[in-house]
Amino acid sequence: INKEIEAVIKKHFGNHEKFKEEFGNVANTRFGSGWAWLVVDKGKLETTSTGDQENPLSEGKIPILCLDVWEHAYYLKYQNKRADYVNAFFNIINWDEVEKNYKEALK
Repeated sequence: INKEIEAVIKKHFGNHEKFKEEFGNVANTRFGSGWAWLVVDKGKLETTSTGDQENPLSEGKIPILCLDVWEHAYYLKYQNKRADYVNAFFNIINWDEVEKNYKEALK
């Protein structure tokens, strides 16, 4: 994670581990098919989830990071172990893109 987005995450969540915990909880507790999101809402970062084809834009929130938690996204590799899939996701996040999305959301 690069320094600039890390500072933003620290400001809104306390530290990177708390962000991972909160985002992971949102992803793991989404019942059925859906998405976990890191969004900008009125300049503030928050985590949320939506079901099926819904997204945060309909609530006026701007998504900057998304995780697909539909079963088709992880079943072949992780079977029914969504938590393992969510934990693996943190290893592949492109933080440069998240930072770019964050800056764009503030415009």
